[in-house]
Amino acid sequence: MQVTHTSSAPLTGISSMATRQLLVELTQAYAQRSGQVVQIESVGGVDAAKRVQAGEVFDLVVLASDAMAKLIAAGYVSAVSLTPLVHSGVAVAVPVGSASLDISSEEAVREAVLAAPTLAYSTGPSGVALAQLFEHWGITEHIKHRLVTAPPGVPVGSLVAKGEVALGFQQLSELIHVPGIMVLGPLPAAIQITTTFSAAMTSVCTRPTEVQALLSFMASSEVAVLKQRQGMTPA
Repeated sequence: MQVTHTSSAPLTGISSMATRQLLVELTQAYAQRSGQVVQIESVGGVDAAKRVQAGEVFDLVVLASDAMAKLIAAGYVSAVSLTPLVHSGVAVAVPVGSASLDISSEEAVREAVLAAPTLAYSTGPSGVALAQLFEHWGITEHIKHRLVTAPPGVPVGSLVAKGEVALGFQQLSELIHVPGIMVLGPLPAAIQITTTFSAAMTSVCTRPTEVQALLSFMASSEVAVLKQRQGMTPA
């Protein structure tokens, strides 16, 4: 892919934590290719959306598709520039040294949840879907006093690593780099929760050509290996 460097000023963006490490790699690769520096701040997804809605100026936004749809509907993000980047699935983790658990089936996961003294899941879209799954299983009341809520921007994996949580659910991309935990694997296919993360330029962006070149690069097949290395699949 031909990339042309057009400005020395950094392009700026904001994203949720789920894509933080991936975006570090993608923007570094883009800078090496084009000379264009890109600075993307990664925070809790809810906080990222609020900051965009509050009028904070960025060139691009990278968030889960449902959050992006709301920003587009409200006029904060350009619909025509929306670029799906990755699909990200949920995995299960326990502290290092814990006994391995069977999570090979829906029933096995349900039993693991019921047996866990403490558990936690993301405050993002995957966490909402998990809460709905627990409700569907009819176990919400049974486990609600054992749920540990991770503050926005705080990885569930860090709570697992500290021993504050015995069973953690979060996107694989956010678990694979956390020391002190054992990733048991992804949720089984029958109950897997997949989040699509997309990028788009903001409606206040004054450098659309440069941002579009960045978005095209981040969606290109040549960076697929970077996405797979972060536990995601190209969108």
